[in-house]
Amino acid sequence: MGLAMSYLRVPPVLEGEHDPARIAHRILGTPDWRARVPGPVLDLGGGWQALHYLITGDPWDGGQPEADVVCGGRLLTEDGADALGLDVIHLPADRVKPAADHLTATPFERVAGRFDPAAMAAAGVQDAASFDERARDRVFLPAYAKLTRFFQDAVNGGQDVYKVMAPLP
Repeated sequence: MGLAMSYLRVPPVLEGEHDPARIAHRILGTPDWRARVPGPVLDLGGGWQALHYLITGDPWDGGQPEADVVCGGRLLTEDGADALGLDVIHLPADRVKPAADHLTATPFERVAGRFDPAAMAAAGVQDAASFDERARDRVFLPAYAKLTRFFQDAVNGGQDVYKVMAPLP
């Protein structure tokens, strides 16, 4: 079973709470968490790992700041957020800005050359074997643009980014 990723923009201090794990519990602690998020939610679905691969050239790793866009940050499940039934990754505002700057300075055309479904599947990228050539422009180009706007909006709002991973429906 694959995983889907959603992004949340959240103030660094929420209702007087400074601890990211407690903030995650406060926001994500109920099944209707999407209705309780204090800002917009960006859903990447199962394409998150393919985007990470396009951005970094690797299915999991990569240098900063580009790796921070998808896989970077602090995994909060180490602090008990796993009781939520979700994996939650926290990226603080001071790391959001360099990631946003990287996205803004890197047009999709510069990373699109990495789109090779066979190579991505061989590297272990989730669902890569199901991609066809049209997915690059129909799926990942708009997703990259949305990520770029999302990160820039987080910078403009002085917000942290929380990445929520859950099983695909």
